Amino acid sequence: MISKPLVFAAISDIAGKTRGKAFPVSDLEKRLRRGVGWTPTNVQITCFDTIAPSPFAALGDLQIIPDPKAGAEVDFGDGGTVERFMIGDIQELDGTPWAFCTRSILKSALARLNAAGGIALVSAFEHEFQFPDSTAAPGEAYTLGGFSRRRHFGEALFAALEQGGLTTDTFMKEYGPEQYEATNGPASGHRSADHAVILRELTRMTALRCGERVSFSPILDPASVGNGVHIHMSFTDASGAPVTYDEEGPAGMSALTGAFIAGVLKYLDAIVALTAASDISYLRLTPHRWSAAFNNLGFRDREASVRICPVQSGDAETRARQYNFEYRAADASASPYLTLAAIVHAGAQGIEDALPAPQATSEDLSLVPPKDLARRGYLRLPQTLDEALCRFEQNPTVTGWFPKGFAELYTAHKRCEIAHLDGMTDAERCAAYRDVY
Repeated sequence: MISKPLVFAAISDIAGKTRGKAFPVSDLEKRLRRGVGWTPTNVQITCFDTIAPSPFAALGDLQIIPDPKAGAEVDFGDGGTVERFMIGDIQELDGTPWAFCTRSILKSALARLNAAGGIALVSAFEHEFQFPDSTAAPGEAYTLGGFSRRRHFGEALFAALEQGGLTTDTFMKEYGPEQYEATNGPASGHRSADHAVILRELTRMTALRCGERVSFSPILDPASVGNGVHIHMSFTDASGAPVTYDEEGPAGMSALTGAFIAGVLKYLDAIVALTAASDISYLRLTPHRWSAAFNNLGFRDREASVRICPVQSGDAETRARQYNFEYRAADASASPYLTLAAIVHAGAQGIEDALPAPQATSEDLSLVPPKDLARRGYLRLPQTLDEALCRFEQNPTVTGWFPKGFAELYTAHKRCEIAHLDGMTDAERCAAYRDVY
């Protein structure tokens, strides 16, 4: 069949969906300058393809400018078409960033972090996902057999990720039914969010080439485990030296790291609306699911919202390079750009306010009486998306981090998403999200 190769200019939107428009590869040089047209009201397309109330109506024009350093060209070697896509920024027609471009919002947050602490962020996203159409074999959690059954998929995925410019790390059979995890290496600044988008899309493409589909939905079955996105973070100074670790600091945190994490925990109940962005995300964020339920720091504790991760070396210099912490109250219903922007803004606020380092917990906070939790500064995270949205919009510090009008736009978008699910049971809501993520 005749073919004129196309490349897809992509953005990650409020719904955490990768949308955009394709153009001929032969026009690439022109499109890198002029982009492709985009419509402001597209920002209000929910994950269910309903359109939330929009301040733009049918008015306005924008452009997506592809970034030649952010994308993938993958030949799966199966005789099928070559997949090509490039992530871009949404701009006004005069070339200025559009206020509600998620990638530009993250870049602004990272600039604030650099100004506040003279540091750059290094991060990586871990992704869990499931094969929803397969019958789970019993006894396969973390097993060689479970891995071997998906070896073909995993090896094809890692080849695709390498073609897409990512450093591959690990692939494993996870605990849940037909659940797997793929991780990639760290990247600086906004590139780790680019990599998160690339990994999600290439995982879906690889599954399709294998005659299957995957779902990154936060939870497929209310009675089972969920699929999280865990974000590992560390910092470097202007010279590239690691500044996250201090051997004398509490749990190994440097003063900057302690202030950053303190800011994240202080504002966590308000930013979780951006990092766990679906109606069913809050079925997962409950005690004893190895997710996150309180605004606490844990030392190697997978029930904590922020976790200090282990290091493997006794050498101080190597420990400093390995040392990182992990944000666990996130999932793939959220755009990785908005997730990271919310975390970075909260951390930068903590640095600007010189917040003291938090103490790491080592207990089950779900067993602590609410009065004692409050006295110690711990909050139960929101238990519904609507509650999370209320805490977000009622916190002027948090909404003030984002462009004017963003909070109203975001909450309208998410409340339209909630309305689509009206009257559904938990199982029906999970099924709805299973099919869109």
